[in-house]
Amino acid sequence: MSITEPTAPSVLSDYLSCLQVVMVNTTLPANIGSAARAMHTMGLSRLSVVDPKHPIDDSSVSHAAGGITVLEAATITPSLKAAVADCQLVFAASSRSRHIPRPVVNPTEAAEIMLSFINAHKNKETMPNIAILFGREDRGLTNDELALADYHIQIDANPDYPVLNVASAIQVIASFIFARLQAHVTSSQTPDDTSDILTTHIRQQWDEPAITHAEQERLVERIIELMVDKNLADAGQLKSLPVRLSRLSARLQLDKKEYQLLSALIAKLKVS
Repeated sequence: MSITEPTAPSVLSDYLSCLQVVMVNTTLPANIGSAARAMHTMGLSRLSVVDPKHPIDDSSVSHAAGGITVLEAATITPSLKAAVADCQLVFAASSRSRHIPRPVVNPTEAAEIMLSFINAHKNKETMPNIAILFGREDRGLTNDELALADYHIQIDANPDYPVLNVASAIQVIASFIFARLQAHVTSSQTPDDTSDILTTHIRQQWDEPAITHAEQERLVERIIELMVDKNLADAGQLKSLPVRLSRLSARLQLDKKEYQLLSALIAKLKVS
């Protein structure tokens, strides 16, 4: 008898495969397709639809676009309890707390909890199963349905109208999850060759304000004029030169004084 080796998440798809989106009692088939598209964009592939009011149809397919594979693989279940029966962790998206609420987290916190949970189970024989519940278009999830979740996810939004279309809510929450899991996988992998990786610095609060985009463009134009004048650039280089100089200027993050110094230097070199 063979012994099953523990399955550990090693790539982003391993982490994402632990997650399933569960749509409850959806009214419009088109929204199922839109949800499939949103999921596919963020690398999620497991969709369960609980007791939809209307079956998946042509409008679902047309709204799925590139996410047609997610839609085709979607499972239809008769009840929410059946959909989450084999899940070890359940989240529910809700725009407001209901009776006897569960701990409320935002999408960033939810993504962190999911990552920690998956990593805690990485030495088990099977990967964990995590569900994210999304309710009806008109009234979301009922109190009983919310009670099945371990956590409630609320998206920060305009307090006057904090309600998102179900596919939009899936897109927003999935984007936070994708970003967090991707960052974790990337940081845990050591590339064999990092010689072509540039370090990006975020601009600090310097003693002078940053130059404007218009000033940056003008500086690039004056450098090109100088290079042409001094025969340092030919016509063949002029197509890519503006882009490269603009990128260089952006990396330097010039301030007003530095811009003035370079402008004065260019002017001096042009007349010499």
